[in-house]
Amino acid sequence: MKITMKEVAQLAGVGVGTVSRVLNNGSVKDSTRKRVERAIAELNYQPDIYARGLKTNRSNTVALILPSVWHPFFSELAFHVESHLEKNNYKLYLCNSNGNSAKEREYLQMVKQNKVDGIIGITYSDIDEYVSSNLPFVSIDRYFTEDVNYVTADNAAGGRLAVDELLKHGCKELAYIGGYQDTPNETKNRRKYFEISCKSKNITCHILDMLEPLTNVSEKVCELLTNYPGIDGIFTINDSIALDVVEILKTMGKRVPDDIQVIGFDGQRTSEGSNYLVSTIAQPIELMAQEAVDVLLKVINGKEVSKRTVLPVTFKKGGTTIEV
Repeated sequence: MKITMKEVAQLAGVGVGTVSRVLNNGSVKDSTRKRVERAIAELNYQPDIYARGLKTNRSNTVALILPSVWHPFFSELAFHVESHLEKNNYKLYLCNSNGNSAKEREYLQMVKQNKVDGIIGITYSDIDEYVSSNLPFVSIDRYFTEDVNYVTADNAAGGRLAVDELLKHGCKELAYIGGYQDTPNETKNRRKYFEISCKSKNITCHILDMLEPLTNVSEKVCELLTNYPGIDGIFTINDSIALDVVEILKTMGKRVPDDIQVIGFDGQRTSEGSNYLVSTIAQPIELMAQEAVDVLLKVINGKEVSKRTVLPVTFKKGGTTIEV
């Protein structure tokens, strides 16, 4: 026979309303919360989330829109988003959009239909007209025409840090290699502030910035390095391109990091605790996920939040820069 909330309340010595507040993360004394939680565990009480959703007009689900789960950064972000949602009694829908704006619009429509309570999204698609400031939506990196909440790493600081690290590691002539989208987003600050920092330090800097989707990358990189043979330090828009550049350099007979050093951006690893795939400007992926969830839940609950959350980045040594 299914255990009821009333039975939990009787065992804990509290009212049914107190049990409800505990289940919904409401305000109760710590000692009372612990009594209720012990009673829930002892009785193995399972809340009826569907029934609670009917009463509160909530589904206790959140959608996460990602361009692709193949990308290690996106998959790690999804892992941490799901983990933090679970701690807050929320479930996750994952949308692997692959840049399909129609799929992304469908998920935005799910919010309006109360099928999900809100959305966290990394999207570079043309969906600006479908996003509004009164929609429970938190963007990662991208900002919109509407005043939408978004969470981002400090990409500007990352661009400057890449210059500092390459110079610290002995590089003299630098290059930036990356791709960009037409949509406005914070990742463009990686190139912008890398270039600004080089100019402020009177460092020679070459730019290869390609419109996505990327084509003929190998040929373009080879052309850059052939035209400017003095390049000995490269910063890329992300770790995936850094890995591609390392392979291209090998085909050109260049040794990494002895001849040319490479720094990426993101902090990609194959597993938790493993080495970084390349030297990198690492984003605080777990903290980004946690902040995105916290901001979204506050928006869902009608609380005031900062529209822009910027988180710090750090340099992490991989095998593509020399020891200093």
